[in-house]
Amino acid sequence: MAEQNTEAKLKSLLKQQKIQLWNPPYTLENQPCAQSMQELAQTLAPLLDLSVLDVGGALELIRAQAVTRGRGNQTFRETSVATIELLLPREVRKDLKTKTLFQSRLDVCAQELVHRISEEFGLKSIKLILNGRTLILDRTLEEQGVRNHSKMMVLRVSDAEWEQRQHNELQKRQSLQRTHKGFQILSEREEDLDSKPFLEIADQKGNPLSIPQEEKKALIVAMGFHEKGRSLMKRKQFDNALSHLLQADQEFSKCTSTLLSLVDNFAVLQLDIVWCYRALEALSCLDDSRARLQRAETSFLQVYGESHQRLKMIKGSSGPEEVLFLRLYLLQSLLAYIEGNDTQAKQQLDKVVALYSRLTPDSQKMHQLLTLGFSEREARLGLRACGGEVQEAAIHISNKRQEREELKQRERQKRRSRLESVSVLCDLGFDRREAARVLNQTRGDVDQACSILLNARQSSEATNNNDPEAGSPDQLDQLLYLGFERTHSHTALILTDGDVQAAAQLLLENQGVLPPLNQDPGPSGPPGPSGPSGSSGSTRAEPRPGSSTEDDAAVNEVLEDISRHEEDYLDLTLEEESELIATLQSYLSLRPALPKTQ
Repeated sequence: MAEQNTEAKLKSLLKQQKIQLWNPPYTLENQPCAQSMQELAQTLAPLLDLSVLDVGGALELIRAQAVTRGRGNQTFRETSVATIELLLPREVRKDLKTKTLFQSRLDVCAQELVHRISEEFGLKSIKLILNGRTLILDRTLEEQGVRNHSKMMVLRVSDAEWEQRQHNELQKRQSLQRTHKGFQILSEREEDLDSKPFLEIADQKGNPLSIPQEEKKALIVAMGFHEKGRSLMKRKQFDNALSHLLQADQEFSKCTSTLLSLVDNFAVLQLDIVWCYRALEALSCLDDSRARLQRAETSFLQVYGESHQRLKMIKGSSGPEEVLFLRLYLLQSLLAYIEGNDTQAKQQLDKVVALYSRLTPDSQKMHQLLTLGFSEREARLGLRACGGEVQEAAIHISNKRQEREELKQRERQKRRSRLESVSVLCDLGFDRREAARVLNQTRGDVDQACSILLNARQSSEATNNNDPEAGSPDQLDQLLYLGFERTHSHTALILTDGDVQAAAQLLLENQGVLPPLNQDPGPSGPPGPSGPSGSSGSTRAEPRPGSSTEDDAAVNEVLEDISRHEEDYLDLTLEEESELIATLQSYLSLRPALPKTQ
């Protein structure tokens, strides 16, 4: 990072003084003019408090890069062949300071580029990293964001690792697909969402937000990808995590700015993406990182208010949320340093150190709270919320526990009331899933839901009366009276030519569930019987009529990655942050000023 810092400072000085190293007197016939470059180095070295030798070397690198970039632009304009900068493995590079450039069309698959690089540099098995993401071999470079002058990391892998990576790449894509499918299914199952309060979209106080259905679906999928990405980050699988986080970012783009101003999920996502860039050492993602951090800061301002007054008014304090600002300022300091702005880097780092000292819990105070029966997470969050005061933290944690219990009680009552309403409509012969769907539309109004369902039934019966194979309304009512659902009863009557007894026997043999007539039940037969959604403590979705085992597996998989604690994203131990703080302090020649992380 030190070399990048020097180059950034020199580029800034050259821009201020309108010096163009690729033009005379510094470059003559594409070659450096030694005398002019030496004189320039002697002029600029005192301004940066660096040696003439170091400045001269950095200037030549900048000049050579500018000349090469100009040639690359001309080649790209004339032939559509892009110039790509490769960061090769250390043992392959002949000169660590010289950039390795490679030319390729962008409409070719990544596999072709991998093959050419392997042959050129004698590398048997490699993978290519662009902006923190591994390139997918069967997709084109252009599709994956490769551009003229893109910077790409080349990582060597063993044969076993290569095979494993191929397998992991397939699994990662399948994981993305399963995550999207799981949350898409959940977003369309209102009754499942109501039975899972940890999936509910709420404000900072935990109160549910009323959101239009389509936007709610998009937000649930976005939050789902974010949760999956955070789960992978905890396991240090940053490459895979980044893929899920970027997918979450795409889903959030489908939500209105008004909605995003009410929740902090979007801002936290931006921080997580840049944190993954840092973990993957994708420092070439400067422009994207800068834009994301700016979006995060703007979003926090909208959600929390100036000086966090809105947050303090809602939650009584802003202590736990301050860890988000610590990470924000730390990443801003890192970017400022890489861009050569030492003054700004130090200013932001000062904020970080102050926050770190305040937010790092004292080990003795933590022990006192743990002996009172509180968990480590509760103790850490409680101390941060109460400025390190043990007694206040104990009261705060107890109050939070009571609030969560009251919320659970309200959720239980809400689910109980909903199930009772659904049961009332089912007793009247309506399909359970349709009843739940219409109840959601009428906000729990049973009478209005019954009216809508009756109108739908009359319309359906009018249609069925014209179908000689559908059975009479009386025959259908007999099966409904026995407790079978309308859709499956109708299917059974068609299959048995209107024989009620045969239809009832068919339904009993298949546990009351028959696939639609145009659907092949498959070798494993129809799915099992339905039941009420799981309780709030359950992490699995119950089998549902008409849903496949694959669907239920997708739902259960994504539910496993969702934290049941509403402040899980705030429970940072600050260990990774302390390491980065120490690194930046050493680069900025600052005296370490951090207590040990407890």
